[in-house]
Amino acid sequence: MLSYLKGNPVKVLNNIPNRTILILEVNHMGYEIQISSRFARQLVQNQLENIQVFTHLQIRDDYPILYGFTTVAERELFRQLISVNGIGAQLAITLIDTLGLEELVQAIINGNIRTLSKTPGVGKKTAERIILELKTKLSQLQKLLGITLSSTSTVTIPSLEVLEDLEMTLLALDYTNEEINQAISILSKDNQMLKNNNSEEWIREAIIWLSQNENLT
Repeated sequence: MLSYLKGNPVKVLNNIPNRTILILEVNHMGYEIQISSRFARQLVQNQLENIQVFTHLQIRDDYPILYGFTTVAERELFRQLISVNGIGAQLAITLIDTLGLEELVQAIINGNIRTLSKTPGVGKKTAERIILELKTKLSQLQKLLGITLSSTSTVTIPSLEVLEDLEMTLLALDYTNEEINQAISILSKDNQMLKNNNSEEWIREAIIWLSQNENLT
């Protein structure tokens, strides 16, 4: 198993649809490695040389594809993601690219469907499946991998049913997505509200808060 490669970045190719390719020269050999655009920006901005890239080799239709990551933790997260039914390597890379390591792990552990759904190609059903299959695993792996979550990692959100009713009602009342997100964030800090799965009460409290903060946007 190829664990990592250490060498000099020669070129980053961004002209391939939905893929970012790093050409890494190792001992006078050039390796094509698919990386996230986050990784690519880091390479370009910092003009890094003699880098270590942690790799994952995947064979698809007899064609080997090498994926590259900045840390062991990021590679392990990628491997956990592709173990989920329906999550391919491309979508796993997109998840890591969109949210980053800490926010992605935090969203899965906290069951935050809204955050996961920010990723192109990830709907509510896919987000639910990722959380269902990985929440416990990542909770156990988090400390072993040295992943430090932010101080907001304990924040939770209401159930999916409550969220759907709340969003539909507030959108119908002409509130913006930004206003709705802020109301949900504020109300979710109330432990009593989090224990309450009554959509009508969430809607009522959200409208009260929004009416008191009309100039929040």
